[in-house]
Amino acid sequence: MAELERYRDVFTACFGKACRLADVWVLRMNTGETQRKIIHVDCDCFYAAVEMRDDPTLRDVPLAVGGAQGRGVVTTCNYRARAFGVRSAMPGSEARRLCPGLVTVPADFPRYRAASQQVMAILRELTDLVEPLSLDEAFLDVSEVTDHKGSATLMARYLRERVKKEVGITISAGVAPNKFLAKIASDWQKPDGLFVITPEQVPDFVQALPVEKLSGVGQVTAGKLHALGIKTCGDIQALGAEVLIEKFGKQGYRLYEMAHGRDERPVVVSRIAKSVSVERTFSRDLPDKTACQSVMPDLLDDLNRRLSRKAQKKPIHKLFVKVRYSDFSTHTLERVRESVAEPALADYQPLLDELITREDRPVRLLGLGVRFRNDEAPVTQLRLFD
Repeated sequence: MAELERYRDVFTACFGKACRLADVWVLRMNTGETQRKIIHVDCDCFYAAVEMRDDPTLRDVPLAVGGAQGRGVVTTCNYRARAFGVRSAMPGSEARRLCPGLVTVPADFPRYRAASQQVMAILRELTDLVEPLSLDEAFLDVSEVTDHKGSATLMARYLRERVKKEVGITISAGVAPNKFLAKIASDWQKPDGLFVITPEQVPDFVQALPVEKLSGVGQVTAGKLHALGIKTCGDIQALGAEVLIEKFGKQGYRLYEMAHGRDERPVVVSRIAKSVSVERTFSRDLPDKTACQSVMPDLLDDLNRRLSRKAQKKPIHKLFVKVRYSDFSTHTLERVRESVAEPALADYQPLLDELITREDRPVRLLGLGVRFRNDEAPVTQLRLFD
């Protein structure tokens, strides 16, 4: 405790007032708060993976997305292209010089967004505490999830299997006590890998970790650290917090914390899952309403399985049915059904009857879903008179 108080004094001397981060550190050490379980998932060469999924002829060739013409740059590339030295943000001309057989395709962001939505939906079935960083990566806080025996490792394995099966691409996952280490772990055995850093392994893991692996350390900061003789997190630990704060200000404290494997940043939830749905696009259009009714049981079973996998059970507010006809026109009908705990065929049949008015119209896609009640939304009593 005396050491913690000493570092609070250091912050006061450097910044003129006691630093809140130091107070958080003291509080954490005093309260002994429950160890968090964080998963970081990262889709492997995401855009290229979607292209290879949709066009099998691209799977065995060096592939780049973007950079085909003029001064264009490579958006991403597959691992065959990376073996030649091709990298993201590289000019297309340089990429083709390094890899004469490089195949380039234009970016198709609507397809990538659709694949991303599938991946994120799978993540949110496990927990609502999901923080997307981009289309192809996200943090999950699974500290309170009891599924899969409460094991974050088993959860990560389960997510990887589901994404591979349902989306048709691979993801790498890292499991650790915090965001900083989980992100490093997800990159440790790429592609299609899973790496776990347990709380007990943290001290040994960070000891030899290069400073370049630290979040926020680019070429400039790395150069300054190297000039001080610092190449690893172990070197940072030996240098001490006072010197780091003197040289780097507030960033010095963060470097010192990361070098010890500590990161208090929470998983920031930008949106809570408001619905769960399943849908199926048929290789041959369903000829009529009767054919739609025949596939409803399978869709409903799939929907209820997804609902049962939700770690946080929420009350159902609405049911909805979605239909896309052979001419690609899409229609959705939803109705309030707050008394439903587990949807049954009898709950969806009235919606299907109301939605499909022409019984002989071919159907290309059929979907079922639920929307959850938001108990946290403010309730406003409307006034009868002004």
